[in-house]
Amino acid sequence: QEKKIFMVQGPYPIIRRELRARGWVERKLPSMGRQLEQHRDPLHYPWLPAEKEEEQCDEDPNGIHNLMSYLVRDRLPNFIWTNFLDATDHELLQQDNVVNHYARVDAFTTKEGLCLSLQKLPWIEQADPNTFFPRCYRLGIMDEREAFIEDFRLTAARSLLKLALEEAGDRPMRTQQVPNSAKGAGWHRSHVSHPKHSTAQPGSPLYTELVEEALEVCKQHLDILRHQDIDRNTPSPCMTCIDWDRFLQQYYRVAHEGAELVLTKQQQKQCQNLLQHLAEQLPQLDMEGRLNVWILKPGAESQGRGIICTTRLEEVLQLAWSCKAASVQVGRWVVQKYVEQLLTIFGTKFDIRQWFVVTDWKPLTVWFYQDCYLRFCSRPFSLCHLERARHLCNVSVQKWYKTSPDQDPRVPRDKIWSNKQFQEYLAQLGQADAWHQVLVPGMKAAILSALRSAQDQVRFRKGSFELYGADFLVGEDFQPWLLEINSCPTMSPSSAVTRRLCANVQRDTLCLVLDRKDNPTCSIGAFELIYKE
Repeated sequence: QEKKIFMVQGPYPIIRRELRARGWVERKLPSMGRQLEQHRDPLHYPWLPAEKEEEQCDEDPNGIHNLMSYLVRDRLPNFIWTNFLDATDHELLQQDNVVNHYARVDAFTTKEGLCLSLQKLPWIEQADPNTFFPRCYRLGIMDEREAFIEDFRLTAARSLLKLALEEAGDRPMRTQQVPNSAKGAGWHRSHVSHPKHSTAQPGSPLYTELVEEALEVCKQHLDILRHQDIDRNTPSPCMTCIDWDRFLQQYYRVAHEGAELVLTKQQQKQCQNLLQHLAEQLPQLDMEGRLNVWILKPGAESQGRGIICTTRLEEVLQLAWSCKAASVQVGRWVVQKYVEQLLTIFGTKFDIRQWFVVTDWKPLTVWFYQDCYLRFCSRPFSLCHLERARHLCNVSVQKWYKTSPDQDPRVPRDKIWSNKQFQEYLAQLGQADAWHQVLVPGMKAAILSALRSAQDQVRFRKGSFELYGADFLVGEDFQPWLLEINSCPTMSPSSAVTRRLCANVQRDTLCLVLDRKDNPTCSIGAFELIYKE
């Protein structure tokens, strides 16, 4: 009569316990026994003895909960908490009940969907996704694949200018052009088209003509960005006629094989001025670094499955079509610019898992959780080594790696920090204000932009809600970069920090979506309303 029948699918003992404490009765599924056995999997609760975990999952010493569950076995639940919407009986969704998922959220909870939705953001509101989302392309779409190829080439040209300036700081500059006779000892575009055709050693110098080409490419691109090319009747000859295969092979020699660059003082000034002007037009110029690293991801996978880092254009295009990892359909890959200039802690890469809840889509209503946690990699950060242990912070990836001997001992052994620990670290850096003045506002803005960009695609259902987990990287300037949004963030703790925070966010979510209906002034824990349309 009070409409307090609930159903839980998946490893959520906290939800079950909290609802029972509120006087709710569980309608159990026939497979519930098997689910309880899965709950006892030490991978889910590695710190918890089996008998304690069983008590946590099914606290029913007198059998009263099992009896009540039997009595309501034929009643439809009023509240459903499940791993995925697809796992719920469609008949149940037609009733007047509360479900912890919305339909068609893949418009922003898959890598492919988020990439497409944020491309449309400038048409929806005055916001530039390039200020918070590393540029991303769907390789299965021909136009986007061609746009990526052009982006990769332009980024290589910009990176070459950065490398030239970096090397210029290490040795004196030439005051004049290198004579043609000297160029023959290194690189000359008239007779070198690929490293294997060159007699030069990998470390031999590459001379001013390569820098000159990069300068010209970047000048033409800057003109396009400034809309100064609108009166031209033909495309820029530098953008269309350059031998890009040869240019990229020479760039690879400089960026990845140790070949030196030689440039004049005039070129040094041109590089400095041009990069300064490009920074005014390209919000991602600083974070993109100088090695042109990109990250290739299956468009609809999660937990780090199938993700590959690479620095070669040919590898990206080959992997996009031939790699069968994780049974992903060929062509459903996205490629995204890797954030090279990122903040590390004790020389180690980390990311932030940030929760938020949507309780309504019409009007859009968003609640931001004020506690979050950091996830560390198992090995020191290095762009010279692109293995997963250094670059993918997912717990599901890192649990397979032991901490390397060269890891800083101050990195937590369980590879998890709370946001409070991170704030203490920032204070030690003299950046105590960065959390509240830069990081939190940036994460809130990115989440809202992502939701608004996909709002028309989501199938709205009144009375339901959904808890999401957004993943962010932090740039050297403390700016957060949104990587992805997860529709079913894990609540299986992997550390003491996540054991506490995951339990808290589940309790506070129930306060938000259930208790607040009867008592609008009740405590909602760490949730903060950040947007109501």
